[in-house]
Amino acid sequence: MSLRTRRSPRLTAATAGIVCAALLATGCNAAAKGGDSGEGGSGKAFTLVTPDPVAQNEFLKLAVTGVKAAAKAHGGSQKVFQSSDTDSRQQNVASAVDAAPDVVALVGFEFADIVAQQAEAHPKQQFLLVDACTKKAYENVTCAVFREHEAVYLAGAEAGLLTESGKVGAVDVLDTPQFRRYSEPFAAGAKRVDPKVSARTLFVGGQSPFNDAARAKDQAATLRSGGADQVMAAAAGGNTGVFQAAKGAKGGPGEGFQAYGVDANQCLGSPGVVVDNVLKKTDVAVEKGIAQILDGKGGTTVSYGLKEGGMSLTGLEPGVADSRCLIAKPANKDVLRRVEKLRDAIVAGKLTVDDPAA
Repeated sequence: MSLRTRRSPRLTAATAGIVCAALLATGCNAAAKGGDSGEGGSGKAFTLVTPDPVAQNEFLKLAVTGVKAAAKAHGGSQKVFQSSDTDSRQQNVASAVDAAPDVVALVGFEFADIVAQQAEAHPKQQFLLVDACTKKAYENVTCAVFREHEAVYLAGAEAGLLTESGKVGAVDVLDTPQFRRYSEPFAAGAKRVDPKVSARTLFVGGQSPFNDAARAKDQAATLRSGGADQVMAAAAGGNTGVFQAAKGAKGGPGEGFQAYGVDANQCLGSPGVVVDNVLKKTDVAVEKGIAQILDGKGGTTVSYGLKEGGMSLTGLEPGVADSRCLIAKPANKDVLRRVEKLRDAIVAGKLTVDDPAA
């Protein structure tokens, strides 16, 4: 599952055969200007279609990085179509298919039905659908989904090691199995390192669950009033509300709480309150997915977790010292060491994280 901010944001949690939700974006519509392209020789051609403008959306920017890396690796060219609404998504996919590239890559559940229609109409065109999958399997559709719960579990472990009150919480979008991938594993990770920790989840809900910063802020404040000092922000576009609540609560000793972001490094926008982030590496899924298709192994669903490098934490990545995340503080080195051991155990198959969406 993942969070991405759009005009109608998203949060996704996908497993094979599950069409998920997602969120995070701003920017300009490339449908009108025909997309952005880069030539890399006379080899293969790849087209990426995004559900929303890329702009400063780190989640979608990673997907662009992935298609560019694929073009470079295969001596080919790449083109990016940025969408802004349902109509432009359909137009961009149609334009991409008309050009007949070797692979059309798309990010987000918004494309599931569109890809299903195009796959049936154009059986020779190869599609890569990232962070979602079609309801029906197609020989020319490859799906890349993520095991978000593994990285969320690690963030929960950080929370369990850092909590002073012994209480952690999560502000989640909706009370469904897919979205609970961002709350239940967080609680489980915290209890793994400290069985005495208690956890509580509050949901945004309402008419705009993916983009209600005010409601998310209120829910975060409620968690804090109940004693939680570590809060997972899984409110999609409403995450800004959670971070605002964290800042507003820092009026004196013991009055604040610390938060955890998703998809990209959210410490940069809210320094001083975000401990770490659950990262979803769309660049890895795009580049590896394209290579898989070119290798004749398409038409399947591949799951990316900690082992495949598709999920991680900012604190476990190179450059953490410049991340502006609280986990980068020297005092938290021991916390990271313990979390690294848990990650290694998951990668080695010695520790299994329960998937609420399974």
